[in-house]
Amino acid sequence: MEVSAGVSGLGRALVQHNSLLLQDAEAIQRQAQSSSISFVEQLILSKKMSSLEVATFASQVFGFPLLDLAAIEPEQLPQGLVDEDLISSRRLLPLYKRGGRLFIGTSDPTQTSAFHAITFKTSLSVEVVVVEDDKLGKLIGSYQAGGAEAIKALVDEDFGDLEFADPEAEPEKTVAQTEVDDAPVVKFIHKVLLDAINGGASDVHFEPYEKYYRIRYRVDGVLKEVAQPPLLLKEKIASRIKVISRLDISEKRVPQDGRLKLVLSKTRAIDFRVSTLPTLFGEKIVMRILDQSAATLNIEQLGFEPEQKAMLLEAISRPYGMVLVTGPTGSGKTVSLYTCLNILNKPDTNISTAEDPVEINLPGINQVNVNERAGLTFSSALKAFLRQDPDVIMVGEIRDFETADIAIKAAQTGHMVFSTLHTNNAPATLTRLLNMGVAPFNVASSVLLIMAQRLARRLCNNCKKPMDIPKEALLRAGYRETELDGSWQPYGPVGCRECRDSGYRGRVGIYEVMPITDAMTRLIMKNGTAVDIADLARQEGMVDLRRAGLLKVKQGITSLAEIEAATNE
Repeated sequence: MEVSAGVSGLGRALVQHNSLLLQDAEAIQRQAQSSSISFVEQLILSKKMSSLEVATFASQVFGFPLLDLAAIEPEQLPQGLVDEDLISSRRLLPLYKRGGRLFIGTSDPTQTSAFHAITFKTSLSVEVVVVEDDKLGKLIGSYQAGGAEAIKALVDEDFGDLEFADPEAEPEKTVAQTEVDDAPVVKFIHKVLLDAINGGASDVHFEPYEKYYRIRYRVDGVLKEVAQPPLLLKEKIASRIKVISRLDISEKRVPQDGRLKLVLSKTRAIDFRVSTLPTLFGEKIVMRILDQSAATLNIEQLGFEPEQKAMLLEAISRPYGMVLVTGPTGSGKTVSLYTCLNILNKPDTNISTAEDPVEINLPGINQVNVNERAGLTFSSALKAFLRQDPDVIMVGEIRDFETADIAIKAAQTGHMVFSTLHTNNAPATLTRLLNMGVAPFNVASSVLLIMAQRLARRLCNNCKKPMDIPKEALLRAGYRETELDGSWQPYGPVGCRECRDSGYRGRVGIYEVMPITDAMTRLIMKNGTAVDIADLARQEGMVDLRRAGLLKVKQGITSLAEIEAATNE
C-alpha cells in the first residue's frame, strides 16, 4: 500500500502496520494542518486512537522507551536548553539531562530534524523517550507558564526606586544586562533582600535541592525558611545574583566570592557579601548583610556588666598592649572590637585595621581588606602598618605564629593592638598563643585583657511572660542556693506580631572579661595550664560565660533555655 508523502512519519507507520486506514491518515493530516496542530493531537481528537495507544505503538515500532509523565515534576525540568518555539511547534520537551545526554519526551519520535537541531544547538546527545500526548501537552503548558508566572505570584510590590550600585562597574549597561534587569526575577530578588533587611536578618540562603528550592533568613542567629520558589527558577535566581555581584555567570563548577551594594535611598545603602557554592543540585548562594546602621557601636547597648565595662575601658585606655576577643564565628567579636575602636577614634589617633573582609566602614579609620591571593596577608599588612606611624592596630584574626609574633612585638613597642582568636573561653586563649609557639614571657608582657563572648537572643519585651522553673533546674543551671531567695522572676518566650511569633527580638552579648593581673603573669611564666589560669581568674573575681548569662536571666533580658544553649560547653 502506497502512503501519501504528505502524511507524517508516524501516520505512515500506522498505515503500514494496519493500525490506521490510509484515507483516515490523509484526512487527519489535512485537518491537523488546517488547525495548526500536530498529527498526533488530531489523531487523538478524531478518537481513532487513544493517547496511550499511540504512545504504546510508537514505543514498540520505533524501539524507544515509554515513560509515564505522571512521575515528572515541572520544577525538575531542565531550563534554557531548548527554544520554547521549538517546544510548542514540535510538541517535545526536555525531561532531564545526564552528563552529555539530553532526554527528550515526545509523542511522535519520527521528528528527526527537530532532534538534530537540538543536538546542534546544545552539543548534547539526544535520547528520545516516548510519552502520552495528553500528559505531554499539560506538562508543556506548566513548563512554559511556570517561570514568569511563578515569580509574579511571589512579588506583590513595586521596587522601582531600588538600584544596585558598584563603584567598579561601567556606567553603561550592556544589552544582556538590560534584558536581565527587565526580567520579573529582579523584583523577586529585590523583595527577598528588602524583607531580609527589614526583618533584621544577618544572612540570606538560596538553596537548591533535588525536588525543591528554598530561601532562608538567619535572624538573631537562627535560620528560618521564608519561601519555596519553584525549582525551575534556580538558574535564573543564581544568574541574576551573580550578575549584580560581578561574578562569572558561566562558571558553575567552583566557589566564587563577590560583593554588591543595594541603594535604598540617597542616604542609605546596604552592602552584601556574596558566596556561591556548587552543590549536587545547583549553586547554593549565601548573602551576608553588612548593614552599618544596624551595627551597634555604643558600649552601653552591648550587654556588659558594670564591672566588665570598667575593666575593658581601663585596658583600652592604656598607651600600649594587646586586647584579645575570642569566641566562635557569629558571636559578635567584630562589633565589640569596633566599639572599642570607635571610643579611641579621635583626631590625634592613627588607627589601622586588617580584616578579611572589612564588614563595618568607620570614617577616620584606615581599613585594609586582606587578599591572600595577591599576597596581602594579615602578617604582611601588620608589617606595613608598623611603617605607617600607627597608634592603634586591629588584626582581624591571629591564625598563625608569624601574625601572633608581629602583633605581640607591636604591642611591646608602644602600640595598642586588638585582635581575635577562635577559642572557647578567655583562659584557653593564653594556652592557644603558647601552643602557636609564642614565648610565655612575650604573652605575659604584652596581653592586657582577654574577653570571650557569646550572643543570646533577647526576650521580646512585648510578649515575654514569667516562667515557673523548678528550683532543681535552676540549681543545675548554675545558680547558688542563696540566689534563689524569691527576689527575682525568670521570664520565657511567648511570641507575638512584633517578634514574628519567635518570642525573641534582637540579641545581647554575654561576656567573660579577664584582665591579666600580676598573679596571672607569674602563672603564665610558670607555664600554667588553661585550668590553672581559669581557677586563678575565678579567685580574682572573674565572671565566666555561664555566670554572666545567668545574670541576664535574673535581669529578665533572656530566658534560661537560651543561656543554656549559648553557654553549653
